[in-house]
Amino acid sequence: MPEQALSDVRILDLTWHISGPYCTKLLADYGADVIKVERPPEGDPARCLGPFLKDDPHPEKSGLFLHLNTNKRSVTLNLKTATGRDIFRELVKDVDILVESFSPRVMPSLGLDYKALQSINPMLVMTSVSNFGQTGPYRDFKASELVAFGMGGAMNSIGLPEREPLKKGTGTPVLFSVGTMAAVATMMAFYSAEIQSKGQHVDVSLFESQLGSIDRRMSQLIAYQYNSEVTPRADPNVRRGFPFGIYPCQDGHWEIAAAGSQWPAVGKMMGMPELTDDPRFNTPIAQLLSDSRGEFEAMFIPWCFEHTKRECVTIGQESGALCGPLNTTKDLLSDTHFKAREYWAEIDHPVVGKVTYPGAPFRSEQIPWLVRRSAPLLGQHNEDIYCDRLGYSKQDLVKLREAGVI
Repeated sequence: MPEQALSDVRILDLTWHISGPYCTKLLADYGADVIKVERPPEGDPARCLGPFLKDDPHPEKSGLFLHLNTNKRSVTLNLKTATGRDIFRELVKDVDILVESFSPRVMPSLGLDYKALQSINPMLVMTSVSNFGQTGPYRDFKASELVAFGMGGAMNSIGLPEREPLKKGTGTPVLFSVGTMAAVATMMAFYSAEIQSKGQHVDVSLFESQLGSIDRRMSQLIAYQYNSEVTPRADPNVRRGFPFGIYPCQDGHWEIAAAGSQWPAVGKMMGMPELTDDPRFNTPIAQLLSDSRGEFEAMFIPWCFEHTKRECVTIGQESGALCGPLNTTKDLLSDTHFKAREYWAEIDHPVVGKVTYPGAPFRSEQIPWLVRRSAPLLGQHNEDIYCDRLGYSKQDLVKLREAGVI
């Protein structure tokens, strides 16, 4: 197996759910040895979140958990016990990085705050991922994807003008974005520690990461600072040129933005070059008239239904129109482009078997992305870590398990 960029980096992972595990996943996939510490007997709550393989709720079949924890090893450890905390301190002695995503009060309440851990390992880099950061009046507030999206300001510009703001879709882009930022911050701190011969504590706030993201925020913040202007939510009834937006076709939908200067591409795409000079459609003013839109769509929508979305996009792009398909998950898995670039990774898991996973987020010959192991079973590596690394016997593990420590 080739050497990876982070092959010599050792990480303790005290994170759960999405943001923290995505941070450590990014580092594990590029070679870091990540030991995921899970609370017995349930483990990471993400194990209870779907989708589940064949809709069978099972702690080892969560698609979310499997994706977020590739290349990691799992141990169980109850930090609420004195023995558990002692074992944890032993683990801290031999790692470079600790990533945790508890509420800010948790680690200090356990006697495991950064100052205490740095006295054990002066070079330790500790990254804390929390809702609102380690300090400030909001630090102990609870939050979620929806709360962060709303408090970060981006939601204020989404939805109908006369209705309440909305969050788009059901995904968790904020949580994944924070995980990415935490990974970058962690590596910056790690390399800084190597140069300065001193560790440091990295404070990552989900709220501040959302507030500082590019997602509609920069232009809105600048507009307010310069003009005291609050960016309004877009009115869907405002007329635009055509074709612009999402249109149906044989097997789903596709999107095109070919109004204005791209209008000549539309006639070429439809095999009707005469449309280029048709006065009903070929000026911005004509395209704002309701009659013109209706006349055009009476020709355009039937043309769409004569083709699949892949055909619509292929013809459109060859004609110079800005367009793309609205892909389903099935479409993405079978897409020829992703297959040609070998994006998807097939990983064999001891419980769910071979499943296709998203692959490398970026490519570099000098920084290989590899799948070394599937996501771990709960406590799968207790013996490897506690016996082989820390010197406990198998009998010790039995006693620790009986005492609720592991």
